[in-house]
Amino acid sequence: MALFGLGEKFDTLQDLYVHLLKDLYSAENQLVKALPKLAAAANSPDLKQAFETHLRETENQVTRLDTIADKLGVSLSGYTCTGMKGSISEGSEWIGEDATSAVKDAGLIMEAQHAEHYEMAGYGSAVAYAELLGDTEAATLLKQSLDEEKGANEKLNNLSYSINKAALGSGATAA
Repeated sequence: MALFGLGEKFDTLQDLYVHLLKDLYSAENQLVKALPKLAAAANSPDLKQAFETHLRETENQVTRLDTIADKLGVSLSGYTCTGMKGSISEGSEWIGEDATSAVKDAGLIMEAQHAEHYEMAGYGSAVAYAELLGDTEAATLLKQSLDEEKGANEKLNNLSYSINKAALGSGATAA
Protein backbone atom coordinates (compact mmCIF):
# COMPACT_ATOMS: atom_id res chain seq x y z
CA MET A 1 0.00 0.00 0.00
CA ALA A 2 1.35 3.41 -0.99
CA LEU A 3 1.29 5.56 2.11
CA PHE A 4 1.66 8.91 0.36
CA GLY A 5 0.24 8.05 -3.06
CA LEU A 6 3.29 9.51 -4.81
CA GLY A 7 3.09 7.09 -7.72
CA GLU A 8 6.79 6.32 -7.42
CA LYS A 9 8.61 3.14 -6.46
CA PHE A 10 11.16 3.54 -3.70
CA ASP A 11 13.61 0.64 -3.59
CA THR A 12 16.77 2.48 -2.58
CA LEU A 13 17.99 5.53 -0.74
CA GLN A 14 18.87 6.92 -4.18
CA ASP A 15 15.16 6.76 -5.11
CA LEU A 16 14.21 8.64 -1.95
CA TYR A 17 17.03 11.15 -2.53
CA VAL A 18 15.82 11.96 -6.05
CA HIS A 19 12.26 12.32 -4.75
CA LEU A 20 13.49 14.72 -2.05
CA LEU A 21 15.38 16.74 -4.66
CA LYS A 22 12.14 17.02 -6.66
CA ASP A 23 10.35 18.18 -3.52
CA LEU A 24 12.99 20.82 -2.80
CA TYR A 25 13.02 21.95 -6.43
CA SER A 26 9.28 22.45 -6.42
CA ALA A 27 9.38 24.19 -3.03
CA GLU A 28 12.09 26.60 -4.15
CA ASN A 29 10.35 27.41 -7.42
CA GLN A 30 7.12 28.12 -5.55
CA LEU A 31 9.05 30.44 -3.23
CA VAL A 32 10.58 32.31 -6.17
CA LYS A 33 7.01 33.32 -7.02
CA ALA A 34 5.86 33.92 -3.42
CA LEU A 35 8.73 35.94 -1.96
CA PRO A 36 8.07 39.08 -4.05
CA LYS A 37 4.49 39.04 -2.75
CA LEU A 38 5.71 38.77 0.84
CA ALA A 39 8.16 41.62 0.25
CA ALA A 40 5.40 43.78 -1.22
CA ALA A 41 3.13 43.07 1.76
CA ALA A 42 5.79 43.80 4.40
CA ASN A 43 5.65 47.17 6.11
CA SER A 44 9.07 47.07 7.76
CA PRO A 45 11.85 48.08 5.36
CA ASP A 46 14.15 45.54 7.04
CA LEU A 47 11.61 42.77 6.53
CA LYS A 48 11.14 43.77 2.88
CA GLN A 49 14.91 43.61 2.45
CA ALA A 50 15.09 40.20 4.14
CA PHE A 51 12.50 38.79 1.71
CA GLU A 52 14.28 40.35 -1.29
CA THR A 53 17.65 38.99 -0.18
CA HIS A 54 16.19 35.54 0.35
CA LEU A 55 14.63 35.67 -3.12
CA ARG A 56 18.12 35.98 -4.63
CA GLU A 57 19.34 33.11 -2.44
CA THR A 58 16.35 31.01 -3.47
CA GLU A 59 17.08 31.61 -7.15
CA ASN A 60 20.63 30.38 -6.52
CA GLN A 61 19.27 27.34 -4.69
CA VAL A 62 17.20 26.43 -7.76
CA THR A 63 20.36 26.70 -9.86
CA ARG A 64 22.22 24.40 -7.44
CA LEU A 65 19.43 21.84 -7.65
CA ASP A 66 19.56 22.04 -11.46
CA THR A 67 23.32 21.36 -11.27
CA ILE A 68 22.76 18.29 -9.08
CA ALA A 69 19.97 17.01 -11.33
CA ASP A 70 22.16 17.40 -14.43
CA LYS A 71 24.94 15.42 -12.76
CA LEU A 72 22.47 12.68 -11.75
CA GLY A 73 20.82 12.69 -15.17
CA VAL A 74 17.34 13.23 -13.74
CA SER A 75 14.59 15.78 -14.20
CA LEU A 76 13.31 17.49 -11.08
CA SER A 77 10.31 19.14 -12.73
CA GLY A 78 6.79 17.83 -12.84
CA TYR A 79 6.33 17.31 -9.10
CA THR A 80 4.46 19.63 -6.73
CA CYS A 81 5.61 20.02 -3.15
CA THR A 82 2.32 20.04 -1.30
CA GLY A 83 3.98 21.04 1.98
CA MET A 84 5.30 24.28 0.50
CA LYS A 85 2.08 24.80 -1.44
CA GLY A 86 0.20 24.75 1.88
CA SER A 87 2.69 27.03 3.58
CA ILE A 88 2.51 29.55 0.74
CA SER A 89 -1.28 29.36 0.75
CA GLU A 90 -1.32 30.23 4.44
CA GLY A 91 1.12 33.08 3.84
CA SER A 92 -1.05 34.39 1.02
CA GLU A 93 -4.09 34.28 3.27
CA TRP A 94 -2.17 36.19 5.93
CA ILE A 95 -1.32 38.93 3.43
CA GLY A 96 -5.06 39.61 3.09
CA GLU A 97 -5.81 39.74 6.83
CA ASP A 98 -7.09 42.95 8.41
CA ALA A 99 -4.22 43.71 10.78
CA THR A 100 -2.14 46.63 11.97
CA SER A 101 1.20 47.09 10.19
CA ALA A 102 3.22 45.55 13.02
CA VAL A 103 0.86 42.61 13.47
CA LYS A 104 0.84 41.99 9.71
CA ASP A 105 4.66 41.92 9.68
CA ALA A 106 4.73 39.61 12.71
CA GLY A 107 2.36 37.28 10.88
CA LEU A 108 4.46 37.42 7.71
CA ILE A 109 7.52 36.41 9.73
CA MET A 110 5.57 33.56 11.32
CA GLU A 111 4.46 32.25 7.92
CA ALA A 112 7.92 32.69 6.38
CA GLN A 113 9.48 30.75 9.24
CA HIS A 114 7.09 27.86 8.57
CA ALA A 115 8.56 27.69 5.07
CA GLU A 116 12.14 28.08 6.32
CA HIS A 117 11.78 25.21 8.77
CA TYR A 118 10.30 22.98 6.05
CA GLU A 119 13.26 23.78 3.83
CA MET A 120 15.81 23.24 6.60
CA ALA A 121 14.36 19.79 7.27
CA GLY A 122 14.47 18.91 3.58
CA TYR A 123 17.98 20.19 2.99
CA GLY A 124 19.22 18.49 6.17
CA SER A 125 17.98 15.13 4.89
CA ALA A 126 19.28 15.80 1.38
CA VAL A 127 22.77 16.56 2.70
CA ALA A 128 22.75 13.33 4.70
CA TYR A 129 21.55 11.28 1.71
CA ALA A 130 24.13 12.82 -0.63
CA GLU A 131 26.89 12.07 1.86
CA LEU A 132 25.73 8.47 2.33
CA LEU A 133 25.53 8.02 -1.43
CA GLY A 134 29.09 9.34 -1.79
CA ASP A 135 28.14 12.45 -3.75
CA THR A 136 30.34 14.97 -1.99
CA GLU A 137 29.86 17.62 -4.66
CA ALA A 138 26.07 17.54 -4.23
CA ALA A 139 26.44 17.40 -0.44
CA THR A 140 28.51 20.59 -0.58
CA LEU A 141 25.93 22.38 -2.76
CA LEU A 142 23.05 21.21 -0.58
CA LYS A 143 24.89 22.25 2.60
CA GLN A 144 25.33 25.71 1.12
CA SER A 145 21.56 25.94 0.60
CA LEU A 146 20.93 24.57 4.10
CA ASP A 147 23.22 27.24 5.56
CA GLU A 148 21.35 29.95 3.63
CA GLU A 149 18.02 28.66 4.95
CA LYS A 150 19.38 28.70 8.50
CA GLY A 151 20.67 32.23 7.92
CA ALA A 152 17.31 33.42 6.57
CA ASN A 153 15.56 31.90 9.58
CA GLU A 154 18.01 33.58 11.95
CA LYS A 155 17.47 36.92 10.21
CA LEU A 156 13.71 36.49 10.64
CA ASN A 157 14.24 35.62 14.32
CA ASN A 158 16.26 38.78 14.81
CA LEU A 159 13.68 40.94 13.03
CA SER A 160 10.86 39.39 15.03
CA TYR A 161 12.10 40.83 18.31
CA SER A 162 11.39 44.44 17.41
CA ILE A 163 8.43 43.67 15.17
CA ASN A 164 6.73 41.48 17.79
CA LYS A 165 7.25 44.18 20.43
CA ALA A 166 5.61 46.70 18.12
CA ALA A 167 2.77 44.26 17.47
CA LEU A 168 2.30 43.81 21.22
CA GLY A 169 1.81 47.56 21.61
CA SER A 170 -0.50 47.93 18.61
CA GLY A 171 -3.61 46.28 19.94
CA ALA A 172 -5.15 44.52 22.87
CA THR A 173 -2.85 43.37 25.67
CA ALA A 174 -2.40 39.74 26.66
CA ALA A 175 -4.83 38.32 29.18
